[in-house]
Amino acid sequence: MAQRRNNNWHSEYQRQQQAMQRAQRQQEQQAERARKAAEADRKRREREQKVAYEQRQAELAQARTIGVEHEAEQLRQLLRDALVGDAPTSFERLRRVHTPMAFDERPWSRPELAPRWEDFAPPEPGKLSALLGLGKKRYDTELAASQERFREAQEHHQRAEEKRRTALERKRVAHDLREVQAAREAQEFNEALGQRRERYRTGDAEAVEWFLGEVLDASTYPAGFPRGHRIAFRAATGDVLIEIQLPLEECVPAARGYKYIKSRDETTAVPRPEKERKETYASVLAQIALRTVHEVLASDTDKIITGVTLNGHVKTVDRATGQEVSPCLITLSTSRDQFATLRLSQVDPVHCLKHLNALVSPNPYDLEPVRPIIEFDLSKYRLMDSMDVVAGLDSRPVLVQLSPTEFEHLIRQLFEAIGMEAWNTQASKDEGVDAVAVSKDPVFNGECIIQAKRYSKLVGVESVQALAGVVEHKRAAKGVLITTSWFGRASHEFARQHGRLQLIEGPELKYLIKEHLGKDVIPGPVPPKRRA
Repeated sequence: MAQRRNNNWHSEYQRQQQAMQRAQRQQEQQAERARKAAEADRKRREREQKVAYEQRQAELAQARTIGVEHEAEQLRQLLRDALVGDAPTSFERLRRVHTPMAFDERPWSRPELAPRWEDFAPPEPGKLSALLGLGKKRYDTELAASQERFREAQEHHQRAEEKRRTALERKRVAHDLREVQAAREAQEFNEALGQRRERYRTGDAEAVEWFLGEVLDASTYPAGFPRGHRIAFRAATGDVLIEIQLPLEECVPAARGYKYIKSRDETTAVPRPEKERKETYASVLAQIALRTVHEVLASDTDKIITGVTLNGHVKTVDRATGQEVSPCLITLSTSRDQFATLRLSQVDPVHCLKHLNALVSPNPYDLEPVRPIIEFDLSKYRLMDSMDVVAGLDSRPVLVQLSPTEFEHLIRQLFEAIGMEAWNTQASKDEGVDAVAVSKDPVFNGECIIQAKRYSKLVGVESVQALAGVVEHKRAAKGVLITTSWFGRASHEFARQHGRLQLIEGPELKYLIKEHLGKDVIPGPVPPKRRA
């Protein structure tokens, strides 16, 4: 029996051990399956995160590509954008409209709450205490103190209300004054604008230059484009000279697009071919030039402007000297009638400039300059209205008998007859300049400063030296000193050494007037004979 129980016990123990081993193996298998599932889940999440990251990087690269494509498209549409709709602005659109604003009194309109006695009154003594007369003295003391605090609160409230009402009234008055001032400024501006409008119709130079400046300022270009410009209008001919600032080659995106490379986990730029960049930059400059001329003529509804001369410069730094330079990359001159024959929506901008005989930099990408057709700065001089002296000359007039002003205007008319554009300067503010002449010849282009001496005796060398100083100060190409009399040997020698001075004496002046103005004049006294 004992042996049998012992065997049974041993068999039961083995079964338990086997069951425990099976359970342990099952647990280990479950743990392994859980570990493998977790590992697979981790790898799946990592794959998903990697795919999402790569997709996000690819989307960012695509977004950047779309961005540079948009920039490039803007550059291609510079001219066509200006052809859609009206001119950038007009006199009517420049008018100011004053829209009255209601006064917002909310910050000062809410009165402070008045103090209530209930918030200050001390608690009354109970009925029993009042019946026995206990605590009456203390209550009376507290009541008096509470009444004093209540009175002070009322006074404080009254002062605060007065301050609020005063501030409200002050703010209302200030608002009304601002409204009146704004309305008056708008009215004054519109009145001045109306006066400018009338002067514009008469071809007043200041009015024309101001309005064209407003037109060019209102023209919209991509961000980062320079907006500087200078304008000079000559009422006598209807010609306007415009100098504009052009963008540098950096305006053309260096990248054609962007690409995400998975293997290196980096986004790289797809470079725009150099040939394409140069062609795009040349097109940008041509479009800006044509667009500027178009906007100027389109805004001139009164047809005051008959022709436009445009110079396009860029501002940069000379890599050789480190100095700021402003080379001219485009210069063109066109009449209104010639420009009206163009179908700007269909032209190739670069070929259109060739058709207009514009001078364009052969290598604008390398900032190779061209010489402007006309380049002068009227702001250096105070100009005056012209007078016709030739029409009033009698037969064989004596030039020394003319007034100084008449003689200066005669010299201006002489230079105009020679083929130059010329202006007289205001007396007493001429800084030694009686007239300014400019040649339109692209080969002999330059600014010429003129001094006219209506003398009957020798013109001293100090006058020649003074002219040389003015030529250097004004940075003119040439200085001409004209007299009815003559110069000495020292003057001629000084002019010869300077190189940019020309002296015209009475006999030569007589010949020039006869040749170009058809008038036989007597300059003045005959100069003495020079020694050999």
